Amino acid sequence: MTLNIGVLGLGSVFSGPYASLIGKLEQEGRVRLTAGYDPDPDKRSRAAERFGIDTSDTGPEEFLDRDVDIVLVLTSMNQHGSLARAALAAGKHVLVEKPMATSLDEGRALLEAAAAAPGLLVCAPHIVLSPTYREMHRRVRAGEIGDLHLARARYGWSGPWWGRWFYESGGGALFDLGVYNLTSLCGFFGPVRRVTAMVGTAVPKREVNGELVPVRADDNAHIVLDFGQARFASIATGFTMQQYRSPAIELYGATGVLQLLGDDWAPNGFEQWSNDRGSWELVGERDPHWPWTDGLRHLVDSIESGRPAITRPEHAYHALEVMLAAKQSATESRVLDITSHFPDLEYDTPTTEASRPTHDPRTS
Repeated sequence: MTLNIGVLGLGSVFSGPYASLIGKLEQEGRVRLTAGYDPDPDKRSRAAERFGIDTSDTGPEEFLDRDVDIVLVLTSMNQHGSLARAALAAGKHVLVEKPMATSLDEGRALLEAAAAAPGLLVCAPHIVLSPTYREMHRRVRAGEIGDLHLARARYGWSGPWWGRWFYESGGGALFDLGVYNLTSLCGFFGPVRRVTAMVGTAVPKREVNGELVPVRADDNAHIVLDFGQARFASIATGFTMQQYRSPAIELYGATGVLQLLGDDWAPNGFEQWSNDRGSWELVGERDPHWPWTDGLRHLVDSIESGRPAITRPEHAYHALEVMLAAKQSATESRVLDITSHFPDLEYDTPTTEASRPTHDPRTS
């Protein structure tokens, strides 16, 4: 069975990373890219010429009447929730980029739609699917570093120059960047119980497509997470980091340490300290070409096999609640409780020797 794919949002996220993965899946005979829609006529024209797809629809409603099996929602953030919900209502399988929505009401409505729809919903980011994250998760659950007590995470850069919506209401660094670290940490620790944060705008104007625009969204944030039982973590994120040389994720357990190298969306292996061994073990990246768009391959796998997806919408909704609470915490200068939960990650197959990263013992 070849699955037909349609794309809502034909910008750089589609034309680069997702189009590359779609091309590989097409070569395997598993999918066919057939249609796309974007309100920008230039983007529609370029996509039609480059990919040979039909971009003639006049709007999302007409597009969703098409005979496509999978809809990718790759639009600006404020449109994610409503378009993903409409695609589910139209009977499609849906992949929505992060965040799943920009308000709790939209996120809750999307969760309810996913529960009632015949199609599957997969929400970005897809970081928990990487071989590196899977192996780290396996080691945490196996107790190799003991009970988790503390963690630090970071991800940022100097900021995008091609889209105003990153800096407008509903955009911002938390939704665009911090969501990666938050999704990673929650996968290791479980649901957040409380959050407090400092979130603000450090650079009041940004140059976008050669024009200086006012920044109305957060571009700088530091978040503190309470997972209960005196287990804490912090996230530093923003369009304010020029460069860095540090682990993306640091997990501190009762008997050891795990550190994810690179970025959690582009991992470069990890390091593990063991008290018993008294040394660091460097675990090299086995799949340096793992794509952060891998949620699409996983969605296709799930449709073909009939198995539920590993990446659960409840996980994405929980991250959304935490991010919105972090912004509220910064505004009101107080700690906020988090009420949502999500099931623990359940990988359908264990890490195999073929997919497990290479490793070399390294003394301290």
